[in-house]
Amino acid sequence: MSFYKLLKQEGSARRGIYKTPHGVIQMPAFMNVATAGAIKGGVSALDLKEVHCQVQLCNTYHLHLRPGDEQVYQLGGLHKFTQWDGPILTDSGGFQVFSLAKLRDITEAGVTFASHIDGHKIFMGPEESMRIQSHLGSTIAMAFDECMQNPAEYDYAKHSVARTTRWLYRCKAEMDRLNSLPETLNRQQQLWGINQGSIYDDLRVEHMKQIAELDLPGYAIGGLAVGESTELMYHVLEVLNPYLPKEKPRYLMGVGTPANILECVRRGVDIFDCVMPTRNARHGHAFTMEGIRNLINAKYELDQRPLEEGCQCPTCQHFTRAYIHHLLKSGEMLGMRLMVLHNLYFYNTFLEKIRTALDQGRFETFYRENIEAVGRRI
Repeated sequence: MSFYKLLKQEGSARRGIYKTPHGVIQMPAFMNVATAGAIKGGVSALDLKEVHCQVQLCNTYHLHLRPGDEQVYQLGGLHKFTQWDGPILTDSGGFQVFSLAKLRDITEAGVTFASHIDGHKIFMGPEESMRIQSHLGSTIAMAFDECMQNPAEYDYAKHSVARTTRWLYRCKAEMDRLNSLPETLNRQQQLWGINQGSIYDDLRVEHMKQIAELDLPGYAIGGLAVGESTELMYHVLEVLNPYLPKEKPRYLMGVGTPANILECVRRGVDIFDCVMPTRNARHGHAFTMEGIRNLINAKYELDQRPLEEGCQCPTCQHFTRAYIHHLLKSGEMLGMRLMVLHNLYFYNTFLEKIRTALDQGRFETFYRENIEAVGRRI
C-alpha cells in the first residue's frame, strides 16, 4: 500500500502528500525536533500549531532512558503524553550508535550502550528498537541501523551496510508482529528503512536496491551531514536519486540549513529534520529570508523592528529586536523561547514557500532568488 502521492515535479524537485493515521503531511516538509518529547526552549505541542509545524520528531534512545518507554505506553503514548495530535516520527536509536561511539559496542545482535546519564548498560537491537517505538506509539518508526562516521573505511562500511540490511529485515518482522497485537497503541505504525553506505557510490546504490525490495512506506538517507563536505553530500543524493522509489517519500536525516534544504529539495528530497533552528535560536541566531541575524550583537540594543519585517510569527508580531537582545544578554529564558518560536516558524513557512513555488512551476526561480540570501550572515 502506498501512502505517498507525487503531485508535481520540476526537475528532480518533488511536490507530494503523505497520508498517515494522524494527518496528511504536505511535502517537501520540515520535522520539528522534540528529542525528549518537547522542543528545547520552552515550546509545547500547543505552540507548534502556531508555528505551522506538521511533524514532531522524538528520540527513541532518550525517551527509553527517561521517562522510559513503558511509562509513556502506560500514559497513552507520545500523542497523549505530549498533547501533539499530528504525525510523530521516532528515530530508532541508530544515530546514537554514531554519537555515542565512545560508549558503545556493536555486534550482530545489536548495540550495547553506556547511558550518557549515569553510565548503566543498555542493549538495543532491531527488536528492542521496534518494541520501544511501538510503546511510544509514533506514526512513523525508523529502522535500527548503524550511522557511520564519514569517511569510514570501505571494508568497514561494506560490512556495516550488510548488517544494517539484516537488521532491517528483523525490524520489519518485529513490527509486523507488534502491529498484530491487540494491546499495541498504534497498530498502523509505519516502518521506514534507512539507506547507508558512507561516501561510496556503489555501496549506497546497492544498499538502496536491496532495501527497496521490501516495499516499505518510506525511505531515509542516513549517514550524511556527519563529517563530509556539503558537496559530497549533494553528490551522494544525485547518485541515489535514480534508485529511490519514485512513489515513496525520501527523508534526508539531520539536514540542515535553509540553503541545504533548497539544494536537497532540488535533488529530490521530500522531508528533513535538524536541531539547527532551535539550537541556533538559543544562541541568538535568527533565520530570515534576508539571512541570519545574531541578536547578541550590540547593534540591536535600540532596534525597534521585529526580527524579520513582515514575519507573522508570534515573536515578530509582538516583540522588538531590542527587547530580545536584552533578554538574551540577561540570560532570560523568554529570550530563547521567542527566538525558537521565530526560527521554527521560519523553517516551516520556508518549506511552505518551496511547496507554493513547486505548485506554481517556479521552483527553479525561487531557488535562484533565495539560495544566496538565506545563507548570508547579516
